[in-house]
Amino acid sequence: MATLAPVRPSPIAGTWYEGNPKALARAVDAYLDRAELPELPGDVVAVIAPHAGHIYSGPVAGYAFAAVRGRTPDLVAVISPIHRPYSDDPLLTTAHDAYSTPLGDIPVDKDSLAALDKALTTRLGHGLAAVARDREHSLEIELPFLQRALAADFRLLPVMVRSQEREAAEALGAALAEVLKDRNALLVASTDLSHFNDQETAKLMDFEMLRCFESFDPDAIFATEASGRGAACGHAAVAAVLWAARALGADTVKVLHHATSGDVTGDFSSVVGYGAAVVMKSH
Repeated sequence: MATLAPVRPSPIAGTWYEGNPKALARAVDAYLDRAELPELPGDVVAVIAPHAGHIYSGPVAGYAFAAVRGRTPDLVAVISPIHRPYSDDPLLTTAHDAYSTPLGDIPVDKDSLAALDKALTTRLGHGLAAVARDREHSLEIELPFLQRALAADFRLLPVMVRSQEREAAEALGAALAEVLKDRNALLVASTDLSHFNDQETAKLMDFEMLRCFESFDPDAIFATEASGRGAACGHAAVAAVLWAARALGADTVKVLHHATSGDVTGDFSSVVGYGAAVVMKSH
C-alpha cells in the first residue's frame, strides 16, 4: 500500500505557471505591480480571482492580490470549484499536510480543517472528503500569488466545491464564518467567468455575472448561472465566500478588473472571461 506523501506535489508547475522559482516570482510580481487599483475604502475580507494559466489570467488575478499585498493573515481559506472527477462527494479538501509550489511549501491548517468539517457536518450531515494527489488547478493556481503578495507565512484552509446547490454553498459560507471569526484570516474565491463565446458575448455575460458579485447577493449569482445570462465555473465557491464574508462583517463588493483570454491571444472568436474583485468591510 502506497504511503501518502505529506506534501502535495504540484501537477501544474512548469505548465500552468512558471516552474522555476525565480522566474515565477518575477512573473507574479510583475502582475501585482501592473495592477492599477482604485481607492479601497474598507478592510479587505475576501478576494475573487480567476484560475486559468498565469499567462492568460495573471494580468487580472494581479488586481485581486495586489489589494492584499503586504497583508499578514495567519490563515487563508481558498475556495475553488472542481474540474476533475476525484470523488462524488459535494465538498472536498486535501489529504496532504501541505501544498508545494516552486516558491515553497504551504502548510495546511489541520485544526481549522477539522473545525470546518465538524461545522459542515452539523449543518449538512456531511463534511469534507479528503483526496490525495488531486490535480485540481483552480485552487493551486492562486497559491503563488498569495506567496508573493502576503508579507508573512500563512497556513492554508483548502476547499474544493463539487456541489452546485445553494444549500451546500450557504452552509459552507456559514461554517467558514464560524471557523474564521476569531482568526486573522483571508478568504479567496477562485472562479473564471464565461467560456468559449465570442468576445462581445463574453463581455455581456461576464458583466452580468460581475454585477451579481457587486450586488453582494449570492442568490442572484445562482439565478444568473441558471438562466444562462452569465456564467462562472466557480459560482458556488463565490457564493459561499460572499455568505462567509457577510457573516464576518463585510458589506461591499467591488469589481477591480475584467479581461478575456482574447486580450492575451488576439483570438476573439472563442474566449474565456476573467474577473477580479474584493469584498470589504467598511471602516
